[in-house]
Amino acid sequence: MSYRTTLRGRSHAFGGLRELLAKASPHRSGDALAGLAAESYAERVAAQTVLADVPLTAFLEDLVIPYESDDVTRLIVDTHDAAAFAPIRHLTVGGLRVHLLCCDPSDLTPGLTPEMVAAVSKLMRNQDLVAVARRCQVTSAFRTTVGLPGRMSTRLQPNHPTDDPAGVLAATVDGLLHGCGDAVIGINPATDAPAAAARLLHLLDDLRQRLEIPTQSCVLSHVTTTIGLIERGAPFDLVFQSIAGTQAANEAFGITLDMLGEAREAAVALERGTVGRDVMYFETGQGSALSAGAHHGVDQQTVEVRAYAVARAFSPFLVNTVVGFIGPEYLYGAGCRGLPLRHHRAGGRRRHVGVPEPVLPRRPLRPRRTGAPAGARVRGVARPDRPARRAWSRARRLAARFPVHELVTGAPR
Repeated sequence: MSYRTTLRGRSHAFGGLRELLAKASPHRSGDALAGLAAESYAERVAAQTVLADVPLTAFLEDLVIPYESDDVTRLIVDTHDAAAFAPIRHLTVGGLRVHLLCCDPSDLTPGLTPEMVAAVSKLMRNQDLVAVARRCQVTSAFRTTVGLPGRMSTRLQPNHPTDDPAGVLAATVDGLLHGCGDAVIGINPATDAPAAAARLLHLLDDLRQRLEIPTQSCVLSHVTTTIGLIERGAPFDLVFQSIAGTQAANEAFGITLDMLGEAREAAVALERGTVGRDVMYFETGQGSALSAGAHHGVDQQTVEVRAYAVARAFSPFLVNTVVGFIGPEYLYGAGCRGLPLRHHRAGGRRRHVGVPEPVLPRRPLRPRRTGAPAGARVRGVARPDRPARRAWSRARRLAARFPVHELVTGAPR
C-alpha cells in the first residue's frame, strides 16, 4: 500500500507503513544513521499529515515485521483483543489522538497494538503526552506498591567495580540515609558469574531483613544466570533482563520469550512478595535493536514500543527505559528531548500498551560529543503509601545505627 500527499506544491510518497512511521518520527540520530529518518522538516510534516489519516485497521493488515519470522509480532497479533478494539476500529491515527485527549482511555489497552501507540505518539506534542498519561493510573506490587498517584520513589543502585561487600554496603547505607531505594535496591554486578551474583543477593537480603527495609532487591544478572541461582535457592526478589522489540534483537541479548516465561514462573514460585506477584524487572532502550542490526528497517520509537509489548506479557514490576541504550541517541542532545515523555506515555501506562508504572526514563552518562549536554536521569515512580513510609523511616533510623564495618563482619569495630 502506498501513502502520498502534496505539501506546498511538492509531492511526497511513502512506500509502506514502515517507511511512513519512520519518516513521521521526531528526529532521532539513530534513525538518521540507519537511513530511515525524514530528509527534511517538510518531509516529516508530510509524513505526519499522511499518518494522521491512516485507519487503525491498517496496522492489523500491514505488519511492520512479518508474523512468520518474528515471535514478538506473533505475540502482538495473538494477544490483540478484537472486542476491546471494536469501539475505536473506525478511527484513524489522528482520530485516536483526539479520542485519547477527550475520552476515558481505561479499556483500550488490549485493543491497541504497539504500532498504533507509536503512531499516535508521533502526532502528539509534549503537552498532549502529559495530558493523556496523567489521566491513567497503573500500579505494580511485590513487597511494596508503586504507581499510586502523587507518589514518587527511587531506585538505589550501589554498584562497585569489584563487587566488594564493604563497598556495596557502604553505598547502600548511604543511599538509604538519603531516602533512596524504595523502588528497588539493585546491583549491576561487575561480573555475571553465578557465585558473585549469589554473594550479592545474600548480602542485600541479609541487609534488608536486619534493617526491616520495605523494598525489594535485585542483582542485574542475565536471566539464564538467574534461573540457575533460583534453582539453587538464592533469595531472588525481582528477575532482571534487558529486552527489545524484535526476535533478532532479543536473541542478541541471548534470550527468548519462553526463557522469560520460565524465569517468571520460577520467581513467582518462591512466594517472596508480600503484597503482589509482579517479579520481572526489564530494561529497554531506543537504539538496542539498531545496534544489533535487528531493527528490520523499523524506526527506533516503534521498535521500542514493541519492547513494551514484550514486557506487558510478563506483568513487570519495573521497566527501566533508557534513552540511547546501547545506541546512538547520546550523540545529539536534541535527540533526547521529549523521549522520556514519549516512553512514559507509550509504555508506562497499562491502558495504552500495558506496561505497569513505573517507567524509569534515563539517558546514560557518556562522554560529551558535538557539544551535547551530559544526560540527566529522570525517574518517575511512586513512593509507598503511608504505612510503608512509616516503615521506611524506621529502616532509615535503623541504618543510621549500624556502621558499615558491623554490617559486613557482624562485629563492632
